[in-house]
Amino acid sequence: MFVEKRERGKSTKFYLVHSFREAGKVIKIRRFLGTNLTKTELATKRKKAEHFIKEQIKHYEIIGNPLKQVLSDKEIKLLQTYQKQAIIKVHHLDERDWKRFSEVFSYDTNAIEGSTVTKNEVINLIEKNKIPNKSAEDIAEARNVAEAVLYLRKAKDHVSLRLIKKLHYIVFKESKSFAGKFRRKGVEVVVRDGLGNVVHTGAPSHKVSFLLEELIQWYNKNKNKYPPILLAAVVHNQFENIHPFQDGNGRVGRLLLNNVLIKHGLPPVNIHYKNRIEYYHTLQEFENKNNIKPTIELILKEYKKLKNDLKR
Repeated sequence: MFVEKRERGKSTKFYLVHSFREAGKVIKIRRFLGTNLTKTELATKRKKAEHFIKEQIKHYEIIGNPLKQVLSDKEIKLLQTYQKQAIIKVHHLDERDWKRFSEVFSYDTNAIEGSTVTKNEVINLIEKNKIPNKSAEDIAEARNVAEAVLYLRKAKDHVSLRLIKKLHYIVFKESKSFAGKFRRKGVEVVVRDGLGNVVHTGAPSHKVSFLLEELIQWYNKNKNKYPPILLAAVVHNQFENIHPFQDGNGRVGRLLLNNVLIKHGLPPVNIHYKNRIEYYHTLQEFENKNNIKPTIELILKEYKKLKNDLKR
């Protein structure tokens, strides 16, 4: 790593720069430190920036190849067997089933992100347009997630930039000014826990589109090679790693997961709010260890509850 200085008039801007090679490509990460810094200020800023860049390098390694830890042939065959034995096909869902799924999915996927709208309020909102006494944002997002599920049923794309942006726009068109737009250059994501420890770092903003294109290429290359549940799990987890939007990535990622399942003839799956801690764990396992198995296990676990979810 080295400090780069850029002088303009009486001002000097400082950047910490590091280059490395990943998958045959030279990757350069540049972190802005400040303007007209003293030696002491520069040293302090550099130390923090070095930590940030090391985290970025770690995520580049994962993002560059979303499935480094390929499952064995035995595990893949076992997964295919589970799919055939335990899961109903998507064409067995009638309109009533889809409506019910949209309601429970809208409740759970929004509740995971902090929505206060209850399950009964979501059902009354979607079926009777009965507006609960909750924030306008929560109400709009509850209604719009159900609209996004309907959109998936008609969409032809499996995974594409157009689809990803469209899903984000549908869900957040009434609640976020950046609906349907990827993070602007310079808008970075660092998620910390209650102790201040970094638990997630999104991809650099200027690499978002490029990395999503890589994921799309990976999917198109392997969509007829791997079982649909494995494909959906990888696409979902890798999407969350990239974290392309300023906010709303969890809901779009879970919609994207379902789109892959639907396009392969499987029914959608609902990640229940009560299983959110396990869900977070599966994301951490993939992000930190490239371990996709916990996500697959959670999807299979949630599929077992699908028939109950569709009952009224």
